[in-house]
Amino acid sequence: MSASDIVPSTLSAEPRKPRVAVVFGGRSSEHAVSCSTAAGVLRAIDRDTYDVLPIGIAKDGRWVLAADDPDRLALTPGHTPEVDDAADGVIVPLSTTDRSLAVLEPGQPPRALGDVDVVLPLLHGPFGEDGTLQGLLELADIRYVGSGVLASAAGMDKHYMKVVLAGHGLPVGPYTVITDKAWRHDPAAALDAVSSLGFPVFVKPARAGSSMGITKVNAKEDLEAAIEAAREHDPKVIVEAAIVGREIECGVLEGRDGAPTRTSEVAEVEVVQGHDFYDFEAKYIAEADVQLSCPADVPVEVSDEVRRLAAAAFDAFGCEGLARVDCFWTSGGDVVINEINTMPGFTPTSMYPRMWAVSGLDYPALIDELLQLALSRRTGLR
Repeated sequence: MSASDIVPSTLSAEPRKPRVAVVFGGRSSEHAVSCSTAAGVLRAIDRDTYDVLPIGIAKDGRWVLAADDPDRLALTPGHTPEVDDAADGVIVPLSTTDRSLAVLEPGQPPRALGDVDVVLPLLHGPFGEDGTLQGLLELADIRYVGSGVLASAAGMDKHYMKVVLAGHGLPVGPYTVITDKAWRHDPAAALDAVSSLGFPVFVKPARAGSSMGITKVNAKEDLEAAIEAAREHDPKVIVEAAIVGREIECGVLEGRDGAPTRTSEVAEVEVVQGHDFYDFEAKYIAEADVQLSCPADVPVEVSDEVRRLAAAAFDAFGCEGLARVDCFWTSGGDVVINEINTMPGFTPTSMYPRMWAVSGLDYPALIDELLQLALSRRTGLR
């Protein structure tokens, strides 16, 4: 198909606002969470500054032109949002000389939507947050919000995340990894490796988020079922020794023009009822069961250490744009990194925007800051 086959849309010759493609949905089990994140962003983004183009990725991987309707994308107790896979399809550019999108309407030639200046990829989990989408955008030299291929991939994989952190001398807890091959060929050895951690343990899909597929296991006889539950989300499983302590989080922002990495006020997540840990329902549905405190009621030296570790983790991965770093403050006074999240939950009530709001950067301003960081970034190798 040549450029002449595409019917141009009616665009003004006058200088236009930067066009932002807000991409959400995706093939992972966090599809609904991604839609919910997009709902918050679409409500808050400054339409006087940016031209917004919502692009959904259906569960089967099809890219579609989505309705600019945040209410339909909200995740509520009675509504699980989903990208409409029957919507008109979208053709994405795959050339460094073309930044235009085109829409496919039934029975019509492709219609140009115009150039995209920056992509805001609000995908969570595999096939979006893990470097795959970032690689696609890199192929076409399209600027985007957030970390690049390597940082996204390593941050998504809890195994290699810990390898990178430990390799930079940053504190992580004890863990073991069960690969698909190991589980299929010698499950007994895998179970013995887990037992050596002691109990309780947390069994997790290695490359999933939003607490999908996580089980807290208190005894060896419950391990196999927990591993199989995690494998429904990812054939690679990580098992972590439980760390007794308070969960303290910190938001991170890339510094402007080479300035040092920025960190927010720290926050605390506390499950107060109904859950053994901060699971999916506690995060997104049962708000009354969780207490979120920002700033966290911790000593100054603890807050400073969490912020130091958060910035160090961000820099260790070579992150760009944003990240949230989750830590444990143990009863012995140690701070241990639990994980880094390169595309944290981003609804107005999510912890990442809340931490930055307390730090002086409200939700619309935070979105603008991330877009400006992306627009100022050069394309290609960095």
